[in-house]
Amino acid sequence: MALLLANSGGATLASALAPGILHGDRPRGAATGVRVEAANDRAERWRSWMIAAQGGDRDAYQRLLVDLLPFVRQIVLARTRDGAAADDVTQEVLLSIHSARHTYRPERPFVPWVRAIARNATVDWARRRARCREVGLDAAAEASGDSSPDREILSRGLERALRSLPDAQRQAVVLLKLEGLSVKETAARSGISQGALKLRAHRGYRALRDLIGRELP
Repeated sequence: MALLLANSGGATLASALAPGILHGDRPRGAATGVRVEAANDRAERWRSWMIAAQGGDRDAYQRLLVDLLPFVRQIVLARTRDGAAADDVTQEVLLSIHSARHTYRPERPFVPWVRAIARNATVDWARRRARCREVGLDAAAEASGDSSPDREILSRGLERALRSLPDAQRQAVVLLKLEGLSVKETAARSGISQGALKLRAHRGYRALRDLIGRELP
């Protein structure tokens, strides 16, 4: 995810997210303990910080991100029921907020806007997970000759197999099979022709199948 921040124009967000922010650490000097505040007061505070951030106030922007983090993570965790995935998706939500901050309209409620971004991010996560399972099951079935390979064994080996692919092949497999991009879109993103992309993807998928086959009993 650090690479995502670096490669997606998220320099402002990266600088705002101080070390430890993903786990809810507060800036030094912040009051300890939990302050009980009415939901409307909290929403108005966040809204005022976003408006200030849109006007270039970096301090307000950092306060907003720090204060939003536990709220966003709670939403994401309730939907993913996976702590590690919740951390990743939460950071994606913060990046989306950063990327779309100019689209927020100050006259509209702020919390529903954040909830919509979080909901969309978890939907995208669920779709990626489903595609990953489909790709892994197909590859494992071909490798083992079994139409219903053990899902637990597959889940242990699929991530290792993907990491073992050369960068170019892994990118082709992920974009085509997991992200669901078209050949044209993937080729454009990779900076190669569609024919070269198809060949790269074919080699990557064949290598993935072979690697997963080694993970199966």
